Amino acid sequence: MNPTDPNMWTTLLHGGFAGTFMGLPHVPAQTAALREHGAGAALYGIPFDATSISRTGANYGPRGVREVSCQLRPYQARFDFDLLAAINPVDAGDVDLVLGNAQKTFERAQHDIGQILAADALPVTIGGDHSVTIPAVRAIRDHVADPGLILIDAHLDTALEVGGEELNHCCPITRAVDAGFDPEKIALVGIGGWMNPKSELDYCRERGITVIWIEEIWEHGTAWAVDRALSVAGAGDGVYLTFDVDSLDAAYAPGTCCPTPGGLTSREAIELVRGVSAPGLLGVDVVEPAPSLDSSPRTSLIAGRIALEAMAFHAGCGR
Repeated sequence: MNPTDPNMWTTLLHGGFAGTFMGLPHVPAQTAALREHGAGAALYGIPFDATSISRTGANYGPRGVREVSCQLRPYQARFDFDLLAAINPVDAGDVDLVLGNAQKTFERAQHDIGQILAADALPVTIGGDHSVTIPAVRAIRDHVADPGLILIDAHLDTALEVGGEELNHCCPITRAVDAGFDPEKIALVGIGGWMNPKSELDYCRERGITVIWIEEIWEHGTAWAVDRALSVAGAGDGVYLTFDVDSLDAAYAPGTCCPTPGGLTSREAIELVRGVSAPGLLGVDVVEPAPSLDSSPRTSLIAGRIALEAMAFHAGCGR
């Protein structure tokens, strides 16, 4: 859609390209173009954080992750694995954002992610606050009859609404259930801390959503958590993975809306993502990196690393 005034503000200040992710080719989120390129995965940005209950800045997440991705390479020496040869990933750019309007923005994002899925490519979405999972899971549900869902997060994210707004970053799991995800095929991993309301835990208990607490990971380890999560979410037609960087300890990811003292280490996060991605994914998102809230590139770097690990282990790295 062309603007009425070509000189009017657009999303360019925080959206658009500052270079593609890892220098990958830019191919638009259009099924025909993706198929012609033979893309097996497409990175897609949703630079939107208008629903954040706390600090803002995740609207710069896709740009920040792309900027630091020059420090990530597509070859993994330990596993002798070449991501480019395995899955031919591309960067599909960002959603055509409607400033301040979640509904219209998410409609556009759902369409674009649907185009990626129709091309038989893995959608790899970078946020943005956690509300950007909502259009992603809706697109997945449009294409998959019985998907499972794994959330790696410090928070349950099962609020019914926040201040009457249902398209909020506290509600992605609730909206996934509304979209048709079976609650008994949803696993919430790494949950902990002091920002989980009782009403959200009640929602999980009433609907049979599995919660894997951070304390259980401390006790049993990441391999146990992977097996538990896959036994729940892997019972359907594939798994969608949503990863919130605030699942990490604030020492590793301070640049996010709600930094988490006592969260996962970077190594634990990588182990979890490798484990749940190895059987293959329906899609993945990495949300809540806020580069302006970090004095270093570490939060953006771990966000990019998580996206890369998910793509690679989905494509067979380590097998």
